[in-house]
Amino acid sequence: MMATIHNKSATPWKTDKWYTSPWNFIPEVREGMKFSPNIQFHDVSLRDGEQQAGLLFNKDQKIALAEKLAELGIQRIEAGMPVVSEQDAQAIKEIVKRNLGPKIFSFARCMKEDVKRSVDIGVKNIVMEVPASDHILKYAYRWEFEKAIEVSIEATLYAKENGLYVSFFTIDGTRADIDDYLKIVDRVASEGHMDELTVVDTFGGLNPHSVPYLIKKVKEHIPDKPIGVHFHDDFGLGAATTIMGLASGADIAHTSISGIGERAGNAPYEDVAMALLTMYGVDTGLRYEKIYPLSKYLREITGLTVRQNRGIVGDYVADIESGIVAAWYKNVEGIAPLELSPFLYDLVGHPDTKVVIGKLSGLPTVDIYLDKLGIQTDDKDAKAEILKRIKDTALEKRRLLTIEEFEEIAASVLDKP
Repeated sequence: MMATIHNKSATPWKTDKWYTSPWNFIPEVREGMKFSPNIQFHDVSLRDGEQQAGLLFNKDQKIALAEKLAELGIQRIEAGMPVVSEQDAQAIKEIVKRNLGPKIFSFARCMKEDVKRSVDIGVKNIVMEVPASDHILKYAYRWEFEKAIEVSIEATLYAKENGLYVSFFTIDGTRADIDDYLKIVDRVASEGHMDELTVVDTFGGLNPHSVPYLIKKVKEHIPDKPIGVHFHDDFGLGAATTIMGLASGADIAHTSISGIGERAGNAPYEDVAMALLTMYGVDTGLRYEKIYPLSKYLREITGLTVRQNRGIVGDYVADIESGIVAAWYKNVEGIAPLELSPFLYDLVGHPDTKVVIGKLSGLPTVDIYLDKLGIQTDDKDAKAEILKRIKDTALEKRRLLTIEEFEEIAASVLDKP
């Protein structure tokens, strides 16, 4: 699906579903942004995502995740690396066979053997990796620089001969000397084969302001090929660098479900997609209401934990404990809910905002829960005592309280059964 640009509408920062900063759309801010009309998400959860220590998927889980990614509208799925195991190869083969809609990619080293395994399981698209910095070649691979170029040329030509669409994937490219990096790109593009180039920040060390320069340099050398960006989250900037890449004209965002992946993980597609939609006016065509359910499903099948207040998909991100904000909630409920959050949580399939009971609760919380229980009282001292006991109990139990515990406290204070 083509990306839709919404920034020409009257208030692209404010709709009935989100409310971000109007400053995002000031012409001076947007000057130089070059979003592709065909932005695509390339999900790496089933390959790079599974490289997260302690995380694994069996064949059936991989197939189920691929189906859910397809339902979400993800355009491309990197289904795995056939040489890892026979189970991985069979999972990829089954995913291809199901014809889910997204383009299915296998992942391979720049080796003929890896290419052959991909051909054997029926994929039409392949991501082919090669180390691209002199230091990782020297210390991690024990290769000469020229060897990396030679094996890339040979293997990518072999992939082309076998009818595969080739995404050339440059490991540790962002820590390479720029001239060396562009030499690899030029040689493989001219002597070997690439249908697209994936710029790879393997160790998350590229700052967002460097991305436009890098995309510009690459496009000068291969102006007619799509560019993908594969950025890791070691400094918490994976989504930011990915968005900068897209704003600089990159076409493909390599992302994963809730940021799973090697070490600190990959750029989370949730963050990239929602930021594009609400802060840049770019609708990538995803079924946004499936975002939270997909993250929950991933956690259920793997035991993965996600920070409870993590943006977009955290279980508690919509909850309000603070008494001050609970007062806001009382005032805006049903009138102006976007005064409480930058978007309505049902946009991503998350449960709506609710007030919870805890140490930071205030008198508005007491009023809200008395009303929920149908208890009426104008006794301010009684309400203050209820609040005191809530705080004491929350501190004692070191958690939020349930509505049943609130009801018990209120009953004891008001002397009602």
